[in-house]
Amino acid sequence: MLVDGAAHQLELIQAEAARRDTPISVVIDIVHVLEYLWSAAWCFHDASDPAAEDWVAVHALSILAGDCGRIAEAITAQADKAGLKGDQRRGADACVRYLTGKAEFLRYDQALAQGWPIATGVIEGACRHLIADRLDISGARWGLAGAEAVLKLRAVHSNNDFDAYWRYHVTREHERLHPTTDQAEYTLTA
Repeated sequence: MLVDGAAHQLELIQAEAARRDTPISVVIDIVHVLEYLWSAAWCFHDASDPAAEDWVAVHALSILAGDCGRIAEAITAQADKAGLKGDQRRGADACVRYLTGKAEFLRYDQALAQGWPIATGVIEGACRHLIADRLDISGARWGLAGAEAVLKLRAVHSNNDFDAYWRYHVTREHERLHPTTDQAEYTLTA
């Protein structure tokens, strides 16, 4: 499961997985980690310093390789060495807390090895394409059944499966409207 890392969201997901006795893998969106890295970077670099981008890139690559614990230690050591205090190190400390507190969900090396997504941008884009572009029309009113039907059709169409779906639909509708004489003798097995 790809999530944004909110504690309540993680608690709900883990509780639901436990209730269903289903093992899950949870990955926090890398974009959230990058936001924390940038907050830390500004503790060590001026706003106009191009070295900040390199700093974030190096740390992000290490996190992607599965080294978030080492990066948390490195950021703490850098803040200590620079003598940062209070507000000067707030972003660095927040980043370290995030990396250490969410470490079990930052196993990007494993997620990437499995071919899993590590950012929700593609998913959010698909949702925007499937849902918002159609259902978020001014003045539109949707019931659950109608909205679900429209979304299913948009998904089928977006995946270029509409022709196959339509053939299936026409066949099933024909069977429903024109049952064969022996159709009543069949028993359902499902």
